[in-house]
Amino acid sequence: MVNRAKLDRIDRHILADLQADGRMTNVDLAERAGISAPPCLRRVRALEKADVIRGYHASISPEALGYTVAVFALVGLNSQAEADLKAFEDLMESWDTVRECHMLAGEADFLVKIVAEDWDHYQKFLTTRLTSAPNVSHVKSLMVFRTAKHQPGVPIPVE
Repeated sequence: MVNRAKLDRIDRHILADLQADGRMTNVDLAERAGISAPPCLRRVRALEKADVIRGYHASISPEALGYTVAVFALVGLNSQAEADLKAFEDLMESWDTVRECHMLAGEADFLVKIVAEDWDHYQKFLTTRLTSAPNVSHVKSLMVFRTAKHQPGVPIPVE
């Protein structure tokens, strides 16, 4: 289990601001946190080194790149031996259309988020790749019609 980071008010301000805008300059970040730029940069580097900040990403519109379909698939496996779970995770990692893969407790073993150009593209992926993958026993597809909220990250209390 990962140790919980010990963060003070300034660290939480830095994290909340970077989570909202990863392109914020260090000067702006420092000003918002109420400190000068050099210690702000040291704090950011320390948060990166501690793996509290894992990276910086652009939020891309799937539709702008031709991905009009999103599906969450509940995937059951025939075996839950650690080697089989890891093999499935490695396979999901290798497929670009799989954007997320979460191991679950309950009726399914994994929840997989898949993007596709259209329904035909998803159906082809489902029948030629996912359901025919080694150790997969069943797949239940949950089609996304619209997304009311998409907020990456975690809540960060700043006070």
